[in-house]
Amino acid sequence: MEPSEIINRLRDAVANVSSALEITDDLTLSSWTLSTACPLNSAGGTECQCEDSFTWSCDICDTYGACSNASTFICDCINGIPPFGKFCQPITNLTTACPSKTPTPTPTPTTTPTTAATTTTIATTGTTATNATTTTIGTTGTTATNATTTTIATTGTTATNATTTTIATTGTTATNATTTSPSTESLSTPARTIDERSLSVTLEIDFDESYNDESNSVHQRCSQAIETNSQIHIPGLLSADLLAFRTGSTIFDFEITANTAIQDAAVDALLVALFNDLRNSFPVRFESSRNLTFQPTAVFFNDRLNVTCGPPPQTLQFRITSSEWTVDGALIIEDDLHRFSRANRMETLVITNFFFTDNGRYQCRLFDGNSSFLQDSNERFSLLETPTIRIVPLKNRIVCQVGQELSLQCSVQEPYSVKFKDFPNTETGNPIQLLKTISQEDCDNQEISIVCQVIEFPQFTRNITLLFVSEDGFTCVGDPEYGNGFLNEEGRASCATNYVGNRTAICRESGEWEDREDNCNIQKFVQLLIESEFLNERIVPDFLEELSNATFILSEEVTQSPNDIELIVRILNNVASLVTASPTIRISRDSIEDVLIVTDVLSRDQARESWDNLNLQALREDTRPITPRNESFSSLLLFSLEGITSRLVNGSFSIETPLIVLNKTTFTDSFNGDFNSTVEIDVPQSNGETDLTVITFESFDNILPPRDENNASGRVINGRVVLVQSDTTVDDITFTFDIVNDGLGNPQCVFWNFSLFDGLGGWDGEGCALVRRRDDTVVCRCDHLTSFSILMSPGVPNSRVLDFITYIGVGISMACLVICLIIEALIWKKVRKSNTSHLRHVSIINIAMSLLIADIWFIIGASISEGDKKNPDACTAATFFIHFFYLALFFWMLASALLLFYRSVRVFDGGLSKNTMLAIGFSLGYGAPLIITVITIAVTAPNDAYIRENVICWLNWDKSRALLAFVVPALLIVFVNIIILIVVIVKILQSRGMTRGAHEDEKYVLVVIIRSLAILTPFFGITWGLGVGILVDPTNLGIHITFAFFNSLQGFFILVFGTLLDKKVRSEISMFTQSQASGSGTKSSSAENSSSGWHIWRNFGRRGVSNPSSEASSSSRAINT
Repeated sequence: MEPSEIINRLRDAVANVSSALEITDDLTLSSWTLSTACPLNSAGGTECQCEDSFTWSCDICDTYGACSNASTFICDCINGIPPFGKFCQPITNLTTACPSKTPTPTPTPTTTPTTAATTTTIATTGTTATNATTTTIGTTGTTATNATTTTIATTGTTATNATTTTIATTGTTATNATTTSPSTESLSTPARTIDERSLSVTLEIDFDESYNDESNSVHQRCSQAIETNSQIHIPGLLSADLLAFRTGSTIFDFEITANTAIQDAAVDALLVALFNDLRNSFPVRFESSRNLTFQPTAVFFNDRLNVTCGPPPQTLQFRITSSEWTVDGALIIEDDLHRFSRANRMETLVITNFFFTDNGRYQCRLFDGNSSFLQDSNERFSLLETPTIRIVPLKNRIVCQVGQELSLQCSVQEPYSVKFKDFPNTETGNPIQLLKTISQEDCDNQEISIVCQVIEFPQFTRNITLLFVSEDGFTCVGDPEYGNGFLNEEGRASCATNYVGNRTAICRESGEWEDREDNCNIQKFVQLLIESEFLNERIVPDFLEELSNATFILSEEVTQSPNDIELIVRILNNVASLVTASPTIRISRDSIEDVLIVTDVLSRDQARESWDNLNLQALREDTRPITPRNESFSSLLLFSLEGITSRLVNGSFSIETPLIVLNKTTFTDSFNGDFNSTVEIDVPQSNGETDLTVITFESFDNILPPRDENNASGRVINGRVVLVQSDTTVDDITFTFDIVNDGLGNPQCVFWNFSLFDGLGGWDGEGCALVRRRDDTVVCRCDHLTSFSILMSPGVPNSRVLDFITYIGVGISMACLVICLIIEALIWKKVRKSNTSHLRHVSIINIAMSLLIADIWFIIGASISEGDKKNPDACTAATFFIHFFYLALFFWMLASALLLFYRSVRVFDGGLSKNTMLAIGFSLGYGAPLIITVITIAVTAPNDAYIRENVICWLNWDKSRALLAFVVPALLIVFVNIIILIVVIVKILQSRGMTRGAHEDEKYVLVVIIRSLAILTPFFGITWGLGVGILVDPTNLGIHITFAFFNSLQGFFILVFGTLLDKKVRSEISMFTQSQASGSGTKSSSAENSSSGWHIWRNFGRRGVSNPSSEASSSSRAINT
């Protein structure tokens, strides 16, 4: 059937469609129109003809060339088939005619009746392209011969069409001759530019240099395909040349040249034709000129993203059999987060949760057998930073007053801006403020929400909640963050921009929002923690680089935030869990460097306080964070580092950061290395070839607490922490540590045992032994590998003599105090005949009782701190009572000194009653200590800064300086007592000098001074002044021993100097023992005279000179022991 007949039948079929055709439930074809038909012409080529009322666009017509019978006004027929399904357009869309070519001028001929001979000659300068056509028709009968000659002079590029027609005849011949002379004017035509394109095609075969040989079959096949398909699809083609083959699979470059502008559509058609042609001989890759499609075009963290590849051009002979997706050259494997779907000659990559590691340049390859269709994003596709809106207030209660204005604030990080939704006439930008006027409608609703919205991305909003109440019963009023609140109500406030979470506080009776907690985290680390739950082998390197960059850039914020340190440790633990569970994952040098950069930031001195808070929380059962093995975050960090370094790639290399040095080496027999000049490691023998990894941490003591297996607290890490990993068993390794602080003693070689203290972790000496300490180094030998260091005693030199004095002295002191109290109980009725005697013994009893109870609580606190399991609450209680009763000891000493001062100089004329002096004594002795201890615990305990972390149960120093609450009052009382002692001695000397001769008086003064010091020194705590020496020189063993000796035997001093040296007391004891022995109740009269032997007291209260009898009487009343 002829093509024209097929087209006619198609026209009739379309014309006969009278009703709508339902394609699907949602698609109905209501009318049909035939616009384009592309039959073969007589030469075997294709002509695309437009139906009536349709035409080709001018650019397509110019690209493919109009058919010989095309209209001069419109282009209704072209040579060839355009790519991508293009078809004729309605003629009504063509507002102007296509530009016509410059017509050839027609000369005016002169004709003779007989012969017409025409010859055309075109003389040109420049480049000339000539098309020549000759037609011969054989006839019989009369023959007419026409010959025409036209001469035209032109410049520029000229196209010459010469046509000669010869008619062979028999019979009568008539000849017409016409001659046209050259014109005196020259006709100029516009210059035409030659267009060139350099193109390439990729063959999916291995490259071979022999392909560049023109005799090679591959070369010949590709060259033939270029020439053939270029002639079909490139109008005005002048040449099509294969240039060379090159590597990259196998790529051949070629060049096409035409005498018209080469359109992109023609190039696309040529490349499609080459693919269809060559794929029968080789696997071919078709590279699309269109980019991959991303939907949506703006993506935020954890969003869903669809990336669409294809479809290949309709004219491309391609059927999808498989596919391959890459991002930055890395293959994307289908998993829970990345899925592929295929439909309608397209494939879509679905990323269910877009993370940082999904950023990159995407590429898709669809395969049909071995040939492929490639499409690229041509640029990186990255997620946008999620806006974090900060609003003030987040929530507030307000007494409803119509007309009252409320100030509301909203802000967001750059480069975003915000507005208050539903308030069109308010300001926009960043930050912004809204003055909200309360209406009656607001009061009726009782609660309203005001929305702050990101202008660029309206899906991001945050609500300010306002609650209206009718009466003002607020306890907390007007806080700029938390607003108003009722008693014990929890308030919430926004975090800063770039932070997520919230801050909370409780409204207390004080009218303030107290118990404030900051639960804010840097948004970047929250997102990285989420992503770390979905890691795989492909993205681990990119993920660690992202983590390293974020930690380094935000290092100042990280070191000050325990919350963010916690997140980073959890992230590293997720990485460690992945790499240790997968035998195929190896950590590269770059990746471990990223890990060390993160760890370097976490171990800085600026982070010490944050780590102290985290370690303290780990000790408390109610605040201990949930971790995989119930460990502290400091232990979890070390555990994660051990896991990650166990998967390092093979080879020798070293990495150094400001605080960490990693060395990885391989050895066979033995090894000795000096790392960073602070740690030397010696392995005398190995089990064959061994990969050894050594990481030296300069400041890991900021992270790991110095608790050992006995939970001893008085130690510090006094050397570098060293992590050692080996791929073989090493059962003998020696470490030489440089000592950081050479003023400490008692070194102990330890390793970090992750299982101590119910999983919290601690330093353990098992399997490690101290070899020697020499100068400023310590040598340790261990029979296993893990993380090692040395512990040494801080502050107090570790000495057996000091321990002996302390423990024996405390035991003797407690026994003496018990004896003292028993004696006072036995003689109580006999020694309180005068007010002064009564008050003195009251002071002695309370001093002894306070010291005894303080010593008991000291023993309880020591047992708590040395236990295997921490009990912070019990330790807090022990610290409170130790603090209270030690202060009571000092304040009763002060009360005793004030009594002495009062009775000696009579500050208050007229005298005070016994009950009044007792009230003053008890108020001073127990009231003042109670006030100090309660204030101390109230100020420091909420911040976990009351007791020492991982140390003995005693007041904290490093975090809160709570120890000052004991040191300052104690030293102040010592100072006051010394002043009182000096005043009393001066007073006694003055009194004695008035009643004695020079020689006798001098001798008596010496006796008075000696007896005064011997009696008053233990009561007034002069020996505690040695504590100042300890603060000045904490490593001086002599000062420590002296201080421990005097203070641990204070109970003994009280017994001897406060009780037994009193003749009255000794006399009463003697009489009591004699009466017990003889069974008689008669008392010796010698007791009545014992007081007279203490001449030192006889002048107490004396003002001036009096007779001996009155002096003695006064002395007896003032100081009756």
